[in-house]
Amino acid sequence: MTVLVLLMVIVLVLAGLAIFTVSTTRKIEAAFPPAGHFVNVPGARLHVSEAGKGKGPTLLLIHGLGGQMANFTYGVVERLSTQYHVVTVDRPGSGYSVRDGATPADLSTQARAIAALMDKMQLGPTLVVGHSLGGALALTLALEHPKTVAGLALVAPLTHMPEKGEVPAAFKGLTIASPLLRKIVAWTLALPASIRGREQILAQVFGPDAVPHDFATRGGGLLGLRPSHFLAASADLQALSTTMPTLMSRYAELRVPISILYGREDRILDWKVNGQSMVDKLPDTQLTLVSGGHMLPVTDAVQTARFIQDVAERVWASQSPAALSGT
Repeated sequence: MTVLVLLMVIVLVLAGLAIFTVSTTRKIEAAFPPAGHFVNVPGARLHVSEAGKGKGPTLLLIHGLGGQMANFTYGVVERLSTQYHVVTVDRPGSGYSVRDGATPADLSTQARAIAALMDKMQLGPTLVVGHSLGGALALTLALEHPKTVAGLALVAPLTHMPEKGEVPAAFKGLTIASPLLRKIVAWTLALPASIRGREQILAQVFGPDAVPHDFATRGGGLLGLRPSHFLAASADLQALSTTMPTLMSRYAELRVPISILYGREDRILDWKVNGQSMVDKLPDTQLTLVSGGHMLPVTDAVQTARFIQDVAERVWASQSPAALSGT
């Protein structure tokens, strides 16, 4: 086989994979259209969903790396919306939120977008709930936009980078350095590779908990297969090495109540590194350990919602009515 023939074969294979990716993406988006409304903020168009509006104080729920708001709407939101105004948002580039091409993926830029969203929606000081990477974003929001945050309820949060910078095996595919190669992979190999390796990936992300049978549909799993999602998650992950050290150095400046929920058997993030370390630095931090893995908002929505509700009651019991209303 000559080099020319080999190149033609490669091109044809990539073209076939691209056609498969485009076709599958269209089917996924047709089956699972946006569930909320859109708000334009500097650098992004954010997909937002609201429940329980007018019923009580506001909760803002922020998902983690590779996730989307469905990780919370799977079971947590319905349990909170009977008592609270619950706002869930797809982070910039995730779910149905769109990040402008020139907008960076670092935590500070994402926090500015979330703060702008909160201002446009006139949410006032809010209890911010962050899962995984959403926890790091919630901490950034509290440090850089303190007037927007009444307290933090963090679920399996990323708070510290591992000493050797190791990336969990489930996210190794997101570490491609070349932007061009990332785009090629996103539109050709990423989707079929994710489908083929889904059992191994989900076993790490969810384990030791079982993956719910309807996670692909009700939990947003299929939406996470799209090329745009792969590119956004890759940018999010690679931005952490430059932004997390600054965040970690500023934890002593935090002046809001912080509570953390962690699964002891989490296979993505170590509760000692990311939970106990916060207690060591900020002794007023409350750490709750439970049996379970990383995806507690999906695998144990009841306990996750109860944790958030308990935190909300403590936070708002200490707030004045004027502070809660943002006046």
